[in-house]
Amino acid sequence: MENAVNIRRALASRGRWLSFCCLSAIALAAPAALGQPEPHPEAPVAPQILEHVDPEYPPDRLAEGVDTTVTLFVTVEKDGTVSDAVVAESGGAAFDDAAMKAVRRWRFSPAMRGGAPVRARIRVPFHFAPGPHEEQPAPAPAEAPEPADQRAAPPPPPPAAPKPVEFAGGVAGPHAVAEPGKPIEIHVQGRPNPPRRAASDFRIGRAALSAAPHATAADLLRTAPGVHVAHPEGEAVAQRIFLRGFDAEHGQDVELRVGPIPLNQRSHVHGQGYADLSVIIPEVVRSLRVVEGVYDPQQGDFAVAGSAYFDLGVEERGLQLKGTLGSFGTRRLLAIWAPEAESEDTFGAAVVRATDGFGDGTRGAISGGAVGQYRVPLPDEYSALLHVAAHGSRANLAGVLRRDDIEAGRVDFHDAYPDLAARAQSAASTRLEVALSVERPSDDGSQKSAWLWAATSGYRSRMNFTGYTLRSRRRPDWVGRGDLIEQANQDAALGGGLTYRTPRIPLAPWLTGQIAVGAEVQTDGIEQAQNLLQPPQNETWDQRIDASIRLIGIGAHADALLELSRYARLRGGLRADLLVFDVDDRIGNFIPAAQKETHIEGFRRTAAGLAAGPRATLEIDPLPELRVSASYGHGYRSPQARLLEDGDNAPFATVRSYEAGATLRPGGGLSVTAAAYETRLSYDLAFDAAEGALVRIGRTTRRGLVAYLQAAPSPTLTAGVSATFVHATLDEPPPPTPANPSPPYVKGQQLPFVPPVVVRADLALKRPLFTLAGAPVEGRLGYGATFLSPRPLPYAQVAAPVFVADASLSLRRSLRVGRGAAQGGPWIEVGVEAQNLLDADYADTEYSFKSYWPRAAGASQPSIPSELPARHISAGPPRSILANVTLSL
Repeated sequence: MENAVNIRRALASRGRWLSFCCLSAIALAAPAALGQPEPHPEAPVAPQILEHVDPEYPPDRLAEGVDTTVTLFVTVEKDGTVSDAVVAESGGAAFDDAAMKAVRRWRFSPAMRGGAPVRARIRVPFHFAPGPHEEQPAPAPAEAPEPADQRAAPPPPPPAAPKPVEFAGGVAGPHAVAEPGKPIEIHVQGRPNPPRRAASDFRIGRAALSAAPHATAADLLRTAPGVHVAHPEGEAVAQRIFLRGFDAEHGQDVELRVGPIPLNQRSHVHGQGYADLSVIIPEVVRSLRVVEGVYDPQQGDFAVAGSAYFDLGVEERGLQLKGTLGSFGTRRLLAIWAPEAESEDTFGAAVVRATDGFGDGTRGAISGGAVGQYRVPLPDEYSALLHVAAHGSRANLAGVLRRDDIEAGRVDFHDAYPDLAARAQSAASTRLEVALSVERPSDDGSQKSAWLWAATSGYRSRMNFTGYTLRSRRRPDWVGRGDLIEQANQDAALGGGLTYRTPRIPLAPWLTGQIAVGAEVQTDGIEQAQNLLQPPQNETWDQRIDASIRLIGIGAHADALLELSRYARLRGGLRADLLVFDVDDRIGNFIPAAQKETHIEGFRRTAAGLAAGPRATLEIDPLPELRVSASYGHGYRSPQARLLEDGDNAPFATVRSYEAGATLRPGGGLSVTAAAYETRLSYDLAFDAAEGALVRIGRTTRRGLVAYLQAAPSPTLTAGVSATFVHATLDEPPPPTPANPSPPYVKGQQLPFVPPVVVRADLALKRPLFTLAGAPVEGRLGYGATFLSPRPLPYAQVAAPVFVADASLSLRRSLRVGRGAAQGGPWIEVGVEAQNLLDADYADTEYSFKSYWPRAAGASQPSIPSELPARHISAGPPRSILANVTLSL
């Protein structure tokens, strides 16, 4: 009977693959006429330039050789004339005036909707360079359409447009926007681009993010130097982040935000600063900013190792549908809708995913999510952005395996223990968030912004790291029932903030200044519990945590810019945060079973803490291609609420970070960054397997070097290689306690779990290959590889090195033919990606602790648990092959 079931499953799986491949082949070779429907009559059409006048470069600025960009908001009336123009991004008063004078003389074909002209507001950039601009050709006369049988092969693609240039307020497009007869590029102009705070302030665009396969938004962090991401506890549990010598576990030492919303959760039962990035769909991440270190006054709680900010947006407009089918029964369906007439910030996306999981069937998971944003213009140059996102997932977990059991053949590397206490592991998580932000950039360089957000999240997990070692606190005679730890956390949070940036103020002929101030607030209501369960009915046999937490946080920051000349800048400021805690610990003041009852259990307490620190950065440009910088920052991480005593001055973990570095941009799309850094932390956290959570250890120091090479010599090639070296040590071990008389840490030892060397390489290559059925086909190749050196573990153990490579290959065919084929539009893409391309058996994470699994397959273990620690692993996935089809309309 079992064989018959397996045969039916195999036939069904083979049938799904056969259908998937047939549909892919048919779609790729489909006639263009089938993929190019007529435009919807109600679809809006952007204005097009009919007559234009190039602005004049201000003569009195020629000697300075200024290369700058001015971006204007332009109102085009129904008759195609310009009725209004205001500066959205200033390039300087003289350049602003030149751009305004020129654009008022432009004439457009009006925007159309439903066949009728409408009034429109568009964004137009002007790029001023000291050298001569190429003269724009006159509009060519209209040509009669060619008969279908006389159409030649598609013309070669036009030469690449100049690359965007970085400036203080954002990224602007090239001067070619003024070419007659072409539509204005209005969707990618003027994205916020905060000033860099250190050499290790990295901005990563979509081209680099999409180079290698990335299954989750958390995996996108790997493209930043020194960052490694692991998923040791399965799909419904937050990722583990390693950054510049920090084992950030589930987010404790890395501030994570999507837009204005902080993702780190204070006082989470599974770990302080817990942050699950599953709410972000990776395909809608437009760019990523990773600040390694704490040098920006806007960096808040948990910015110890650094901060990561996810910017969401969709550059390719229209409707995209993507289906994926692959190894271990993996199925995924994604839909993205990005209206043509709206900005990149406006889109909607939804995804569902299911997998049987690798190994022996203990890693199956199902998940789904949706995210939507809408950017709407408001009166008086304000604009508002509404963000809504939700995610839910549930997964079975395989837990960890002892290395000695794997080497003895008692259990396979990718399987799980057959024990009930191991097979009952699982996790489920949910999150819903909504945010509204309003901003107004002014033509004088000032900016106002405000935001309000709310989020609710749920978490429940059942994990067993140690087998059968724990004893009930309430009934000490209860022992040997399995160390299945259940943790639950419910968090409802509300927050908001505002910032204001002044115009640039001339203080002297050689000195200008600017000031920015801001504040943010957040309040949380948290319910959490931790119990020991006995499978298979998951009966509670011990209770460890039952608490309610209410807390409020208030943060304020001030930031100043002093530009000494165009060769030197000093940025610096101060940030302060206040936290107030109210904890109802319902099983605090615990009464042991052997003690006479003298009170009712419970420990209600309040505490507060205040932390403040300066941040500063000095930049010097000795050469046009070279920038050197020195940075200092004082940051902090808030404490776990349940560890506070009544009236405590809440002990923030404080960090002092130093960095000196340089960035060289010699041209040709090449950028090289090198930096040396030191970070000192007042107390650190480390994973405790017996509690399934983080515990406090002593002071730590990290010193290291980072090198990052980026190359984009042409639009067809993008590459990045980084290497990070760190020496992380424990300066002060935790004192022995009655519960742990021999802590696994000694003074001067290398910090456990931290890889001393992290190397990462990303490569993306795309180029036209051939023509199929009158339409061009473009090939795309992606590659990403990570190397981790051996990592120290507790109890003088060492983890094995890791090398993992991922690759993808796809073919994209335009659904247009003839001369319009190279101009974008609908397309279809068929691809395949391989994760863990070399099929390496590697540990996603390794641990060292005491455990006892008496019923492991074939094990002959003593009846008394050994007190000797053993190495444990959480297996990384074997090679996974995924095929996908994407249709863009």
